[in-house]
Amino acid sequence: MAPRCWRWWHWSAWRRTRPPLPGSTPSRSRAPVGPDGCAGRPASAKCGGFQQWFSTQEQPPQICVVGSGPAGFYTAQHLLKHHPQAHVDIYEKQLVPFGLVRFGVAPDHPEVKNVINTFTQTARSARCAFRGNVVVGRDVAVPELRAAYHAVVLSYGAEDHRALEIPGEELPGVFSARAFVGWYNGLPENRELAPDLSCDTAVILGQGNVALDVARILLTPPEHLEKTDITEAALGVLRQSRVKTVWIVGRRGPLQVAFTIKELREMIQLPGTRPILDPADFLGLRDRIKEVPRPRKRLTELLLRTATEKPGTEDAARQAPASRAWGLRFLRSPQQVLPSPDGRRAAGIRLAVTRLEGVGEAARAVPTGDTEDLPCGLVLSSVGYKSRPIDPSVPFDPKLGVIPNMEGRVVDVPGLYCSGWVKRGPTGVIATTMTDSFLTGQMLLQDLKAGLLPPGPRPGYAAIEALLSSRGLGPMGPACLFLGLGEAGCRGSIPGQGCWEAPGEAAGSSGDAGAAGALSLDPSLAGTEGMLCRGEGPGSARGTLRHSCVACLPWHGALAASFPGPSACFPLAKGHPRQR
Repeated sequence: MAPRCWRWWHWSAWRRTRPPLPGSTPSRSRAPVGPDGCAGRPASAKCGGFQQWFSTQEQPPQICVVGSGPAGFYTAQHLLKHHPQAHVDIYEKQLVPFGLVRFGVAPDHPEVKNVINTFTQTARSARCAFRGNVVVGRDVAVPELRAAYHAVVLSYGAEDHRALEIPGEELPGVFSARAFVGWYNGLPENRELAPDLSCDTAVILGQGNVALDVARILLTPPEHLEKTDITEAALGVLRQSRVKTVWIVGRRGPLQVAFTIKELREMIQLPGTRPILDPADFLGLRDRIKEVPRPRKRLTELLLRTATEKPGTEDAARQAPASRAWGLRFLRSPQQVLPSPDGRRAAGIRLAVTRLEGVGEAARAVPTGDTEDLPCGLVLSSVGYKSRPIDPSVPFDPKLGVIPNMEGRVVDVPGLYCSGWVKRGPTGVIATTMTDSFLTGQMLLQDLKAGLLPPGPRPGYAAIEALLSSRGLGPMGPACLFLGLGEAGCRGSIPGQGCWEAPGEAAGSSGDAGAAGALSLDPSLAGTEGMLCRGEGPGSARGTLRHSCVACLPWHGALAASFPGPSACFPLAKGHPRQR
């Protein structure tokens, strides 16, 4: 059945902006100048210092942020808040914003995604524009951005994973946890992952929060996942999963695990599962945790209770009928992925037994010379993320995986800044990134005040739009439309992946949506195959947002809350040169 489409749209809740015409300088509303020469201030108000310098600039500073994850949006937020005339363009390689908040957070953790509400408020600003479907370093070079803007901030995060660098890593059945998370969250680049879950046992290498997220998704009953915003394609595969046991393996011991108590508690309370913890792994820990910081102490105490104490009545009742299990293996380091007899896929992993040298967080794992083989049909590597160099003109430290910088100022490149993981490495939580990004924004504004950035007007997006157009890359995509950030650029051939439905379904639904005209879409798109859908997929609960394939826009409740109907489909054009 073709998804239903409604013929009207509430636009009153969204502020609409239009990108400037090619070759023009974007016009910006300016506050009236009072008798004392201070913009936006009454004659009686004092005007001086930082605010005075900003408000007397002849040209609003044009600032470019590369990356629309937490680092990018927090940087933009700080700049817009502390400079009343600054204009910020946020460039993103995906069609939609929010980075790992959208594509990296587990679908059963909607509360973590609530920060999207804050980012949406920033994006609604008349001085902020989202430029989706632009790959900086490929579609446009960093020097070209620097020529168009007064300052450029690189906030593109850590989009790669750390390789295991062991034999057999290339075998089918071995995936990075990052790719697996992208797959079940609808990240377009991971839509073809196709993990085979027909095996009995999966092994996750790494003991951080991402490792526990992946284990939880593998073991959560599908009827629980149906209530989340997981992709329909991933849900279909997980419904057929035969994985019954998940081992979570770490090089070090219980005192060095990187996951937090919240994620551990969720695993312990996961319906239909039981934990497998060896009490021998925790011998002597009770005395050693007396002096450790409180969060580590509470976490270790929970591990100890789970491993050594008899479950309470409630836990015992939940675990008794459990058909699935998960366990922690400590002091084990991956040495080789073992192939199946025909050599065509992974069939196990060889682990080197380790011991610890040192104490506490600084302890390091040292091989003992012993090994053990653990049979499994699925290996997921969760040993960390890493950043990539974005452009030959930008310095990059491949060993640390960061852009060399001083408090966010890129070394030896005036006017170029960085924030987030590409600045400090893939560590910390969203709050850490917020503080880090605010600091970068503060450094940029200090340099602006000191006259260290290029003087005079800069064309900003108008110049970049002309460059992209000259390269046949066309409009920026429909993300601006869905976020209420403007309609221009969403007309005509709309680039994007789309949701490749059956032609009959697409033709019927697209025709309705195209005929409606409320979305400012070119009517010629009616009947094309590509579609973005928000609808009632199989198993959807009331109020649940679903989408029918990993290639389509993964709607989040915070964004879709203002859409009036239970489902909607929007046409996308096929064959655009930007289609990836």
